[in-house]
Amino acid sequence: MPNDLTDKASLRVLLAILIGVAVLIAIASVNLYETRRERAELNDHLTQLVTAMNSRPAYPAAPTHSSGPDPGKVYSVNTEGAPFEGLKSAPIKVVEFSDFQCPFCARVDPTVKQLQDVYKDNVQIVWKHLPLIRIHQNAMEAALAAEAAHNQGKFWEFHDKLLASKGRLTPDQIKQYADELGLNPAKFEEDLNSPEVRKRVTDDMSEAQRLGVTGTPAFFVNGHFLGGAQPLAGFAKVINPELERLKLPMPPTAAQ
Repeated sequence: MPNDLTDKASLRVLLAILIGVAVLIAIASVNLYETRRERAELNDHLTQLVTAMNSRPAYPAAPTHSSGPDPGKVYSVNTEGAPFEGLKSAPIKVVEFSDFQCPFCARVDPTVKQLQDVYKDNVQIVWKHLPLIRIHQNAMEAALAAEAAHNQGKFWEFHDKLLASKGRLTPDQIKQYADELGLNPAKFEEDLNSPEVRKRVTDDMSEAQRLGVTGTPAFFVNGHFLGGAQPLAGFAKVINPELERLKLPMPPTAAQ
């Protein structure tokens, strides 16, 4: 009898151990499943995040033109109705796609003015809008305001104020510049919100996209692309050969 009791007790202990092992295995299996599921979910999340980041449109960077138009080609750029300085009949047209909030555009502006001093009536400067709206929150408003000023014959005066503002281009500051130039405030406000004015700006942006321009400032000198805030010598490398091709005299102060 004692042996039977001992055997039964041993069986109970063994059974308890087996049940305990089974429970532990079950718990371990559940934990392993949860760990794998969480890891799979984390991998899915990371995959989605990487895909989303890769699919986001790249912001155009002002000084970078590596993927821009081919400098070896001659492009046709529409200048009809665009603000310009210089003679309409000037043999050299320097078309600038620019952004009033771009620091590189402000930096190159004195050089653009120097072109007129050096090449005089041989050069016409044409402005085209390319507000980089993904990185410059006030660029579109500034472009619209410049066109509104253009409607009152004050584009270049307004242009100078915007580029000299060092990025101070909030709506209130823009209206202050309009007041300082003596623009009619009611007409300025009306033109600022005009679909026609907005279309001028967006048409320029569409043309820049067609030409492959992705950053500002971007120039086309008689159709030849020149990217970035170039010094005078950079412009001269394109302008001087054009003068030679057209058999026009070279200014004595032209950079070689």
